[in-house]
Amino acid sequence: LACCHSTRRDFSTEIGRVQLSWRTAGDVGSPCESSAARACCIQMSSAPLTGCEGDKLALLTLRLHDIGAFKFGTFTLKSGLESPFYIDLRVLVSYPDVLTLVAELMWVSLQAGGANFDVMCGVPYTALPIATAMTLQNGVPMLMRRKEVKDYGTKKAIEGAFCAGQTCLIVEDLVTSGMSVMETVLPLKNEGLIVRDVAVLVDREQGGRANVSANGLRLHSVLTITQVLEHLTHAGRIDSNMAQRVQDFVAANQVSTTVTTKGVTATLTARPSRLPYAERARLTKNACARRLMELMERKETNLSVAADVASCAEVLRIADAVGPHICVLKTHVDVLSDFDADFPVALRELAAKHDFLIFEDRKFADIGNTVSMQYGGGVYRIADWTDFTNAHIVPGPGIIEGLKKVGAPKGQGLLLLAEMSSAGTMAEGRYTAVAASLAEQNPDYVMGFISTNPAAWTGAQNSPGLLHMTPGVQLCEGSDQLGQRYNTPDSVIRARGSDIIIVGRSIIKAEDVAGAAAEYREAGWRAYTQALTG
Repeated sequence: LACCHSTRRDFSTEIGRVQLSWRTAGDVGSPCESSAARACCIQMSSAPLTGCEGDKLALLTLRLHDIGAFKFGTFTLKSGLESPFYIDLRVLVSYPDVLTLVAELMWVSLQAGGANFDVMCGVPYTALPIATAMTLQNGVPMLMRRKEVKDYGTKKAIEGAFCAGQTCLIVEDLVTSGMSVMETVLPLKNEGLIVRDVAVLVDREQGGRANVSANGLRLHSVLTITQVLEHLTHAGRIDSNMAQRVQDFVAANQVSTTVTTKGVTATLTARPSRLPYAERARLTKNACARRLMELMERKETNLSVAADVASCAEVLRIADAVGPHICVLKTHVDVLSDFDADFPVALRELAAKHDFLIFEDRKFADIGNTVSMQYGGGVYRIADWTDFTNAHIVPGPGIIEGLKKVGAPKGQGLLLLAEMSSAGTMAEGRYTAVAASLAEQNPDYVMGFISTNPAAWTGAQNSPGLLHMTPGVQLCEGSDQLGQRYNTPDSVIRARGSDIIIVGRSIIKAEDVAGAAAEYREAGWRAYTQALTG
């Protein structure tokens, strides 16, 4: 047994399933004394947690569909909009097995996210049964917010036993804009409670995560609407056309929230009109982004091919075949088993011959001084033959400065990894928001992002000088055995608001490599021209 001296649940160092029990040290007269007087004993199970992935998530999604929580068709929302899907989680109260699984996976998501709190508060009304189940399963005290404060009796906005200074977890069933979450935060803070984390069953991906993050809160979701669609499509519950309709609706109907001392308001964000690449080239402050946008416009292509192969000869063969159809060739130089000084020279000649840029997908992730040496020196001398590269933001702004020191004098650019297309990625939410902020602070060197759904962002996707490149693109949606998720060119460019599609195996493994590249080029450019006209 590992003991602490507070009611606080802290998941930052826990690895296994938690069982909570209390040892009472005498009679306790107040919740404040309770925190100091009770000893919380945490017993770890031998089986490690696997996070909110895998069989249980798929099972939960299918059970929610079984009981009518996920509906597909045509529904008129409160706003007057017609939606192709509707989520009704009020039915959970009639299905104890589903409610139990929901509460369990909500707890796992908090554990995986390192949340810590003393008490929890369910957002009225649908989230109250979920919060109650979590309380009963895990022994953490629960509070309730009154949606309508009475003008008689105690006139309390928050019911339950608590004291100022405690940390309160918010439990919500569904997040769209984050408005109901913020409406719960305000009265909790008025009572002196601290709020840092929000647990939610389903994130509709319509701006709620970004809105909650902008107010200093971390959102821990069990499911996103993207995951729901993947599970239901895989199980044959819905077809790819319906999944596409839902994705398009979500991308086109983003919501922002405004929090003031008077309350919270939500506003449907108008989808920004798409500017042509040529016009954006005149607006960007980045020399490399300007070259690329001008190239895309004159060549009429927004296709990047990922030449992820193991030999220099194979990269050069692919580059020569797809060269007429692409704007960017993406390389992974550190997987080449026979790299030598002749390879970069030959590749640059092909880039000049076919008019494309070279993007080394290095994914730098070290401190500034180290990445400067990695980029400009070493065996590969990447900065000598590429046009741009990319980097994680984990080390902070110093990594940008380190790469800029080498790349800026050469007129090169940098993409920040803001989102990734693999299942279970942690590059989302606040991480994405920080990446967007760093790009805005370094417009002369940061030329854009590796992203998956920039239409769901707030702010950064509206900056015409920043490009979005999206991997995981196929003509048909799906996923592979290693968790790579695929979207269509139309979905990536039109619905998700990206600029460049990155295609790998569907082209380089094709029998007719050039023909496959031509097909993807046509699909990507068609999506772009349609996006210009709405």
